[in-house]
Amino acid sequence: MHKYTTLAVLALLASFFHLRAFGEDQSYLSTLQQWRLQHAASLSTTDGWLTVVGLEWLKPGNNTFGTAADNSVRLGAPGSAHLGIIHVGQGGLQLQAPTGGFPADFQVDGHAAKNQEIVVEGPKPTQFTFGTLTFFVIRRGDQTALRIKDSQAPARLGFHGLQWYAPNPSYKIEAKWIPYDEPKQVGIQNVVGIVTPGLVPGVARFKIQDQIISLEPTVQSLNAKSLLFVIRDATSGKTTYAASRFLHAELPDHGLLKPGTILLDFNRLENPPCAFTPYATCPLPPDSNKLKVALEVGERNYAH
Repeated sequence: MHKYTTLAVLALLASFFHLRAFGEDQSYLSTLQQWRLQHAASLSTTDGWLTVVGLEWLKPGNNTFGTAADNSVRLGAPGSAHLGIIHVGQGGLQLQAPTGGFPADFQVDGHAAKNQEIVVEGPKPTQFTFGTLTFFVIRRGDQTALRIKDSQAPARLGFHGLQWYAPNPSYKIEAKWIPYDEPKQVGIQNVVGIVTPGLVPGVARFKIQDQIISLEPTVQSLNAKSLLFVIRDATSGKTTYAASRFLHAELPDHGLLKPGTILLDFNRLENPPCAFTPYATCPLPPDSNKLKVALEVGERNYAH
């Protein structure tokens, strides 16, 4: 058990205790408490966001990788100077052996490395392992990059938990879901300036702090199983992470294409991965989700 767990439990219990005056359902509070603990635990697993130690953009042609200084991508780990070559071509990405062949302790998908095609997207992208490092190729727009994780990263080993606002029942809101006649096609910009296509199927509308708020989620397709709202509010850059916070929600009660209601529990507002590592590519909030109200609820700034 991580050392942060006991402190996190004590802090959560203290914040939940005063809510008895609200008469809030104790099963809800227990569920929220468990979700927050699981959220913190997921960050510090051996492949969680706290292990991300690098993001190296690949250029067309050959990209050598290893520990030597003459590699295109230099890995901060002891061992073999040259692990391999990633060739970026019009037909896709290929893993090729360096001069002298692949090192014996370099594996691809759990097996000894060999010349092969690199799978970037889908349920089983190609995964490389070397010592405590795990790395794989991601695609952002028309660019590709090598994302590098280290199970022994200092950020993971030194993790001491998350900070939350006390749960507030008034921020568990049943909003109106208003679908657009046609889903809007939008460009979703991320923190590194890359724009990727997305869809906005409708808007969630509700009243809070005497203001009517309309939030737009983005999805990659109308077959989405859940919704993501990327939100900035008046606490951003002060008591909460500057760029944004994320709110995941289940689909509206009648689906994306019909009017209905959607449950938004702002007690589950969470920091994006960019709050924990500079090597993430988090989406930025659309203008519609930049709020003037202060949402003093959910996750606070991460104390590194």
